[in-house]
Amino acid sequence: MELLRLPGRAFLDFLSYMGQLASLMAELGRAMSLGVWRLKLVAQQIVSIGYGSQAVVIVTGAFTGAVFTFQSYMEFKYYGVESSVGALISVSMCRELGPVLAGLMVAGRVGASMAADIGTMKVTEQVDALRVMGVHPVDYLVLPRFLAMMISMPLLIAESITFGLLASYMVAVFGYGIPKPWFMMHMMDHTNMEDLLCGMSKGFVFGILITIISCHQGLKAENGAVGVGIGTTRAVVISSLVLLIVNFFMSILLNYVFPLGGAA
Repeated sequence: MELLRLPGRAFLDFLSYMGQLASLMAELGRAMSLGVWRLKLVAQQIVSIGYGSQAVVIVTGAFTGAVFTFQSYMEFKYYGVESSVGALISVSMCRELGPVLAGLMVAGRVGASMAADIGTMKVTEQVDALRVMGVHPVDYLVLPRFLAMMISMPLLIAESITFGLLASYMVAVFGYGIPKPWFMMHMMDHTNMEDLLCGMSKGFVFGILITIISCHQGLKAENGAVGVGIGTTRAVVISSLVLLIVNFFMSILLNYVFPLGGAA
């Protein structure tokens, strides 16, 4: 009987979790409609999220572009079309690798930080103190992080794409001797604004998901330091898994909105 109850219990837990996220989203929407945005806190979060994540995102993007170029060149050389490496790397970095890898790194770094900071405030009753002072926790804790993530995430993805392409250029042109004009021509011919918009669109959605999931885990933390640690781990794991799942469906949808190669 326990095995029969397990799927039902898991489904009910899933519905409960989605309801909690929807409730947090509704409170966040209410906070945005009130216009109390606390721009000083937003600026502080931009520094923490955006500036603080640059090194991780740049290194990830650069070495992803470099190793993908190496693997692609080895395969393309077999067919004699190694000059087309630039096109493949450019489209892949703009549409998939740049947004996804940057999102995963931000989820690991920023998502964990959000869950830990808010969770610590929750278990030390600082969140309750905010309510006593007439300050809604979502207005003060979640909204500034949400706005900062909306600004920072697309920029971080742009950095990931840029340094990935630079690393690809260095490996292809200086490492394997692909003529620069050929590399640049193939890259420019097969990459357009639709590819960049696809990556930026994913950045906004990934930023929303990371912020909502991480802040929710922080706000529901309990049982002291142990609860904070559990919430932090769940924030990173759930955010990463959700990003990968959502990316699959967004890739299918965005291929109709921003067709690959700009085709009608």
